[in-house]
Order: sequence, then C-alpha cells, then structure tokens
Amino acid sequence: MAVPKKKTSKSRKNMRRAHDFLTTPSLSICPQCKAAKLPHRTCLACGTYKGKEVIDVSSAQA
Repeated sequence: MAVPKKKTSKSRKNMRRAHDFLTTPSLSICPQCKAAKLPHRTCLACGTYKGKEVIDVSSAQA
C-alpha cells in the first residue's frame, strides 16, 4: 500500500483546495436601468434599490 513519505503541510493542502471555492458571481438585472448588478445590492449604474433612489449617482461621478 502506498504511504506518503512526508506529511502534507496545511499550506500545501489549502493551496491544492483553493480552486474548489471559486465561483462566478450571480448577476441580476436592475428593473430601472436594465444593467447587470449583484442581487440584494444597490445598482451602481442608477443608484436604486427596491425601486427607491439610494445613491445620487449624478453628483457622485466627477
């Protein structure tokens, strides 16, 4: 039976497993401006959340 010659370190073990947790972020469509945004977050294009303006985007762009 094959037995490892040396113990696998925590660092090497975690580096090997690092790709298991990478996922692409899910996107939803903003109902106001139809831009792609993260779900349950303010739309960065128009500044609205749940139909209300939360961020004044016109003054934020400089």
